[in-house]
Formats: sequence, C-alpha cells, structure tokens
Amino acid sequence: MQKRVLAFVLAGGKGTRLAPLTKERAKPAVPFGGRYRIVDFVLSNLINSGIYSTYVLIQFRSQSLLQHLSEGWATSGLLKEHFIIPVPAQMRSAGETW
Repeated sequence: MQKRVLAFVLAGGKGTRLAPLTKERAKPAVPFGGRYRIVDFVLSNLINSGIYSTYVLIQFRSQSLLQHLSEGWATSGLLKEHFIIPVPAQMRSAGETW
C-alpha cells in the first residue's frame, strides 16, 4: 500500500529579529550559504523524507520567496502528483484591510 502525504509549510513571520535581512524579503527567503534560502532546509527535509506534495503558505513580502521557489524548486518535470506550490497571502473579503 502506497502512502499519500501532503505537507503544508507556513513560511511566514515578519522576521523582526533578523531586521536588516528582512527589510525587503520574508524570513524564509533570507539567503543562507550563497544561493540557498532558509526555507530550503524545510523543503529538503520533506523531499528526503519521501514527502513530495507540498504547499508553501507565504505570509509577508512574498515576491522574493515566490521567485526562489519557481526557479529553484521546479518539480513539474517529475511526476504529476509531486509538487511544491507557493500560496501567497490574499484578501478575499470586501472592505477588509491588512
């Protein structure tokens, strides 16, 4: 019997303790060791654990992380049921403010 597992990664937080590094980007998108980002630790652990279906929920300053995920974690060439999909924060109620 094949296991089917879906992961949700909450990639958020304002990153106030990393203030200079998070001025323009979300905490999970902060560079670490050259071309890697903090979120890569989590995604790498999921892949190495055999969990290939992941939604990354992004809370703040999503552009840098969206770009990194689309360029560095493209899994569309693998199997259809394996994916890493970024989900940026969005407002759905009229009249709501951030």
